[in-house]
Amino acid sequence: MSIPSKVTIIDVGPRDGLQNEKQAVPAAVKVELVHRLQDAGLKEIEVTSFVSPKWVPQMADNAEVMAGIQRKPGVRYSVLTPNMKGYEAAVLSKPDEIVVFGAASEAFSQKNINCSIEESIERFRPVAQAAKAAGIAVRGAISCAVGCPYEGEIAPERVALVARLMKDIGVEHVGVADTIGVGTPLKVQRALDATLQYYSVDEVSGHFHDTYGMALANTLACLEMGIWHFDTSSAGLGGCPYAKGATGNVATEDVVYLLHGMGIETGIDLDKLIDAGQFISDFLQRKPHSRAANALLTKRLG
Repeated sequence: MSIPSKVTIIDVGPRDGLQNEKQAVPAAVKVELVHRLQDAGLKEIEVTSFVSPKWVPQMADNAEVMAGIQRKPGVRYSVLTPNMKGYEAAVLSKPDEIVVFGAASEAFSQKNINCSIEESIERFRPVAQAAKAAGIAVRGAISCAVGCPYEGEIAPERVALVARLMKDIGVEHVGVADTIGVGTPLKVQRALDATLQYYSVDEVSGHFHDTYGMALANTLACLEMGIWHFDTSSAGLGGCPYAKGATGNVATEDVVYLLHGMGIETGIDLDKLIDAGQFISDFLQRKPHSRAANALLTKRLG
């Protein structure tokens, strides 16, 4: 498979990135982050999640954030929906896409939602059906696709099972997520291969955490397979609550720097992207978790 000439980045910073932040981030700041990301050229942004505020207080302002965004033509705004109740609330905010999720780890599934992998995906069937009937796209995320905090290494067969179940309930596109960032290139390629049994190369994305510094290597391993969709997070927002000291999602800036350096088109203005990451990092009172951003910000000062 040849390396793709263009790549689509789904920035999950406003949702996956901010949901783990301890300090409350006001809706206006989240809206401004989305505006800055779309101005930088992002065409897919995961904005918020419609989950119980009891479980994720940071996302309690979901409807306010969605209402506050000045939508740009050609940009897809997605939201996470954990169940039918979440979907019913989400649909009022007119998302372009909803995201459902399932773990490739039986132990993770049992510990987090008290049910098996099969049961967890089956719960999303009515959500996917309702979304499709309303003309809303349905994306799925396969978490713990390479490793699990409870089970250790995950067999590719588990990933294939989740991909098959997601295909069966009507999920159109899946992200293969190394949730705790333990993956290395060959393991990641095996997880992707398992998914590609049920989805085409155009319907699969890579989602990597940088806990062990492997996220860019894993991104490159996916590019070599022809994968051209990736989930990333501006300024590397988001920790992983299951791995002590774990850094979060790979930084959008680092992935864009890699892609542009390989001559791959993203449609993203790296300088504006760095400004967006700097904006949210300033609010959180810390430096961006992005090597490329910090290097280029230092260069600007020079």
